[in-house]
Amino acid sequence: MEILGLDIGGSGIKGAPVDIDNGALKAPRYRIPTPQPSKPASVARVVAEIAEHFSWKGPIGCGFPAPMRGGVALTAANIHKKWIGMNVASLFAESTGCPVCLINDADAAGLAEMKFGMGKNRQGVVIIITIGTGLGTALFSDGQLFPNAEFGHLEINGVDAEVRASDAARKRGKLSWKKWGKRFDRYLCVLERLLNPDLFILGGGTSKRFSKFSEFLTVKADVQPAMLLNEAGIVGAALAARSCQNEG
Repeated sequence: MEILGLDIGGSGIKGAPVDIDNGALKAPRYRIPTPQPSKPASVARVVAEIAEHFSWKGPIGCGFPAPMRGGVALTAANIHKKWIGMNVASLFAESTGCPVCLINDADAAGLAEMKFGMGKNRQGVVIIITIGTGLGTALFSDGQLFPNAEFGHLEINGVDAEVRASDAARKRGKLSWKKWGKRFDRYLCVLERLLNPDLFILGGGTSKRFSKFSEFLTVKADVQPAMLLNEAGIVGAALAARSCQNEG
């Protein structure tokens, strides 16, 4: 079965049809820069453009950078405040003419990694961290997702962790991999102290550079780069849409 997966990020919105039985993209992913400012109407038009690019008429799964409940955005940390309280699923369904299922973007990436990637068949507590504009997190226990875990907003010395340890923070501060790696390690140590995970999986674009900062990580838990990299959000969004269909 194929479902169109979409991944909405701070810098780009990308999508592709996904074979949800094996996690493979059935066409090259299509990416459009995220409108600035990222207001609902502008983003909805881009979502419709991506669906039109694939001549898509079926179900759509969408990873969105906010905690979601019943298709409604609960907060807006790295997107426009107009999203708060909006039924995003209904907005995108109207713009595309297709049924749309919404899931937090980090949860989407986590579903993909647990099904097809580094977390496959892993038991215990697994935390997936997507490192990008912010720090997205997904929490699993024995393969079960606990949705909307916003651990990127843990306060460390009175500051949101993602303000100091995201990839955007590294670029903004022009930090060396060593200096940024130590900041990120501090963040992992806090998570380890609170949740005692068996495995951290690091996703997002920064995971491709894992070798540049892995030596600066001191946590006891196993730390591994994601296998699906930038495709994880698309694949996981499609998996979430299948679950929505089953529930319907």
